[in-house]
Amino acid sequence: MTATNPSPPNPAAADAATDDPTVRTALEQALVFDGHNDLAWESRAEAAYATDGLGTDAPHGRFHTDVPRLRRGGVGAQFWSVYVPTSLKGADAVTATLEQVDFVHRLVAAYPDDLALARTGDDVRAAWAAGKVASLLGAEGGHSIDDSLAVLRMLSELGVAYMTLTHNDNTAWADSATDEPVHGGLTDVGRDVVREMNRLGMLVDLSHVSPATMHDALDVTDSPVIFSHSSCRAVSDHPRNVPDDVLVRLRDNGGVLMVAFVPSFLNEEWARWRHEGEAGPEPVVSVDDVVRHVEHAREVMGVEHVGLGGDYDGFVRFPQGLEDVSGYPRILEALAARGWTADELAALAGGNALRVLDRSSREGAHQGA
Repeated sequence: MTATNPSPPNPAAADAATDDPTVRTALEQALVFDGHNDLAWESRAEAAYATDGLGTDAPHGRFHTDVPRLRRGGVGAQFWSVYVPTSLKGADAVTATLEQVDFVHRLVAAYPDDLALARTGDDVRAAWAAGKVASLLGAEGGHSIDDSLAVLRMLSELGVAYMTLTHNDNTAWADSATDEPVHGGLTDVGRDVVREMNRLGMLVDLSHVSPATMHDALDVTDSPVIFSHSSCRAVSDHPRNVPDDVLVRLRDNGGVLMVAFVPSFLNEEWARWRHEGEAGPEPVVSVDDVVRHVEHAREVMGVEHVGLGGDYDGFVRFPQGLEDVSGYPRILEALAARGWTADELAALAGGNALRVLDRSSREGAHQGA
């Protein structure tokens, strides 16, 4: 297996907080390409969409994310979630999504020496060569388009590279993993949404959707799909995780599961503690829990179909050692200690996501927008 290997080696790899030579070599081949970060929504909630204070070593408020910590984490590409809650309906959801897109554009403009907007794999490579963090956009929840393919097309024009088909509630055309099913998966309209995303070169993101919706989308799509921030149901039985029968189909589809770091997804004991009102001592969730999910996904699908999707700033608590975006090298170090090679770590960190982005955008361009 050969990992994506830009030439010369990624200059930003030197900023990553690791002394492990295998991890350093891996990051020189492919920096971390994370599937999901909710800084945009947290900025709305905590800072009225201000972009200042994110370039210093003194973190702003309660954010898990800022430029220095991205650098220490070896992050070279980030899907910034342009998320709005399902409590916003119709035109209000569209407006708020556009505000989220605007924040990401302003964030990149505020830190031009460190961040660069990206939409395609070639854009990501150009950012890496320049020592910058490629900044991509992903819409979280089909409610953001208000049942309009025209809105979907305009989000694509604004640089949105993926859309999660649902969030925590069903849409009018797709069942969510955490709502009562009403459609049995995708409706005919939902299938049209998937087809239009394929045509536009947008990645179909199946995090948050029900297993029936996962299967329906895999039946329809002619491009690889992603799970931008989910983990493995066989390791931890949480509705936001992905069953093995879907992982097998994801392998055959050529897509990627980007393992999330949310404790509820990683560890059933922690999920019960949370569900039961956080009574008693908090169960320990650590890097080892992430490793269990990564290695299970590899066992089922092969290393070519596994990535990382931390979900930082989308949850309050994260595993010990992974408290913010600087922690990715600890996962890679743990895997290196278990015998992973530099090429395998490079594939996990960013090479697999880059391959899928390449194929989706090129197939979309071939179909014509």
